[in-house]
Amino acid sequence: MINNAEALSMPEAAEYIDKDSRGEVLTFIKKFTKLKPKEAQDIRRKIISLDLMKIDEKSISKIIDILPENEEELNKIFWGMSLDEEESKKILDIIKEFK
Repeated sequence: MINNAEALSMPEAAEYIDKDSRGEVLTFIKKFTKLKPKEAQDIRRKIISLDLMKIDEKSISKIIDILPENEEELNKIFWGMSLDEEESKKILDIIKEFK
């Protein structure tokens, strides 16, 4: 049953996976992510604390999943807009803390 609809990154979603299917799904998630759920939550909190209007929950989840390494990769996440150089630098600095 769905209790709440919110955008989660893959590492964050791993905490909510049913125990019966946990092994198969976790194996899949581990192939595509390097972060632990706690690290993903820390990145989310830090990006939210930047208080940038252009960034929504879905974008933050994608940032956590992809972990862009440069401004070009980061701006591919945003449709129809891009972050300015200062905004991008702040987000990329947060990501670098966790690599």
